[in-house]
Amino acid sequence: MTRNSVVTIERYRGEVVEGPIVRTLFKLGFPLMAVQLINISYNIADTFWLSRYSDVSMAVPRQVWPLIMFFNAVLMALSTANMALLSQYVGAKQYEDASATASKFFTIATFLGVGSGLTFLSIRYYIFKYVVMPPTEIFDDVMDYSGIITLDLILSGFAMTYSTILQSVGDTKTPALVGGISALTNIVLDPLLILGIPPFPRLGVVGAAIATVFARFAGVVTLISLTKRKFPDLKIIFTKDISSKWVVNNITIGGPILMFHTSNSLAFMFQNALVNSFGVIVAAAFAVGFIVMEIADAAIWGLTMPTAIMVGQNLGAGNLSRCRLIAYKASLTIGLITTAGSLAVYLFRVPLITIFTSDTLIINEALTFLETFIFTLPFFAIFFIGMSVGRGSGHTLTPTLIGIIRLWVIRIGLGYILAYHIDLKSYGIWLTMALSNIVSGTATLAWIKYGNWTKPIIKQQQILTTT
Repeated sequence: MTRNSVVTIERYRGEVVEGPIVRTLFKLGFPLMAVQLINISYNIADTFWLSRYSDVSMAVPRQVWPLIMFFNAVLMALSTANMALLSQYVGAKQYEDASATASKFFTIATFLGVGSGLTFLSIRYYIFKYVVMPPTEIFDDVMDYSGIITLDLILSGFAMTYSTILQSVGDTKTPALVGGISALTNIVLDPLLILGIPPFPRLGVVGAAIATVFARFAGVVTLISLTKRKFPDLKIIFTKDISSKWVVNNITIGGPILMFHTSNSLAFMFQNALVNSFGVIVAAAFAVGFIVMEIADAAIWGLTMPTAIMVGQNLGAGNLSRCRLIAYKASLTIGLITTAGSLAVYLFRVPLITIFTSDTLIINEALTFLETFIFTLPFFAIFFIGMSVGRGSGHTLTPTLIGIIRLWVIRIGLGYILAYHIDLKSYGIWLTMALSNIVSGTATLAWIKYGNWTKPIIKQQQILTTT
């Protein structure tokens, strides 16, 4: 690696391991928060234009994305493992090891992305038919949307790899810029393809899927181009050097995350099935409620990734006490921001919901959902900080177990009991969703304070891995 590339990486590293914690958190997080706000705008636009096409079509993407998450689970686990390895290598100034690890990550992620996409395309009908069970009014739309979105699943392998590598270095601006370009492209295309503004045909949910895939493709091409231009000596290439030691370390670090994402996506599928069992009105209200809540929790997605980067690099640099301080300050900061966002959404909940629907039944159900759930989002923010601490440190098992209990025991198990056996119906689902946030957030805060996660993993790497 040339002197210029090392100097560039050193600059990023210096801010992360030596700069003021909160300022650095915001400096790394602002680009990601900006792109998250753009993504929220895209989701709002997607839901808005689909609601103009049909009152219930806006529920279609929410039916499909848990299954996409399931097939992306291995990629997410790889991303987490290599985020921990790469960020700690950068923190320890082992740049050649970081470059070699990036190429291994890129190679495996590419093949997994293609394999996952083809498998998803082949079996999706049976999962929707017998597991998720969308209301009959939208089943055909779900199949059409999911067929096209397969291409997005394949492209996500490239996008995730390059974003993870750059973020591990401390460059959050480039992935954020590309994500923003991709989301804005989607926003522009949505009304043209969904409603059929001439010269485009009226395609409905198919148009929404095409817009998403085209925007993802444009984003991937831009991301690869900018990465090569900014870090010309960071060689991200296909390699045959996939050593068993690298695989072992990915399994050790990423295994709990694979379990988490697989469990999460399955739980969300069953949660959708539980929601769907009460009909298309409840399914539509669920979709609207989640879109509105994304406004309140924008800070969660923008500031949790910097927490992982800062924890990882500081562990690599040996700043162990600073790592726990980062986790404390991130929890407090993001918790307060999310509380403010929740309050704002609560105050404007009626006009926000009526942007997407004029159906009184959907509006009332969405209001019940929001009023039950919205003020538990700060607990969800703390849970997400815990996941980021686990990802940056490489100690992922405890946050994963908390996440599994959050969804399977509370949301699915207790939700089913309250909805059907206690006969609270859909309100039982909303109530257990709120409870799951409170329990998981409280447990995560205890782990951040008392857990034995301030232990670098790259000391093990020096024994286990020759990259």
